[in-house]
Amino acid sequence: ADARGLFVARTYAYVAAGAQGLVIVDVTNPEQMALYTVFNAGGELKDSTDVVVGHTNASPFAYVADGAGGLKVVQITAPDTQPNFYGFAPEPKPQLVARYPTRDRALSLSRGLERDRAVDETGNQVAVFGRLGSGPLTWADMKRMYLNDQGQPWYVHDELNAQAPAQPAVVQGQRPSQGQRH
Repeated sequence: ADARGLFVARTYAYVAAGAQGLVIVDVTNPEQMALYTVFNAGGELKDSTDVVVGHTNASPFAYVADGAGGLKVVQITAPDTQPNFYGFAPEPKPQLVARYPTRDRALSLSRGLERDRAVDETGNQVAVFGRLGSGPLTWADMKRMYLNDQGQPWYVHDELNAQAPAQPAVVQGQRPSQGQRH
């Protein structure tokens, strides 16, 4: 009745629903969506304004901006609450696992990393969403995303060269080599 934020992950939509808390909707068939559950953690989610779903290791979490209630973290599945937590879209079994008070009302959240596989500092794969048919990013792949050829971080400046607008932007005093992003 009071949907304020929405995040779709796999076959479920997670709705920040004001006083109702977190509403989970089965969207497997978009023409016949069905309410899966309304979760308010025993009344602790009472002003939900936004939600973002992300994965840490192999467990999905819903991060909820809960207005005056601050930030709330809901674990969507876990081995002890959902024995079938592996797979493409296991049934959610939400449980409130953390809360953090905010100075002002928590109204919105930024989206996390969209890539659903990554590697850690040692080069080992970190299980995130486990998307079918994809390969993990290697450590070298990840480093190329934020380091230039000299091993320094890329920096972006909001400056335009008015005399040569078609030229790449200057990054750390040097122009990127052919084929590199700037």
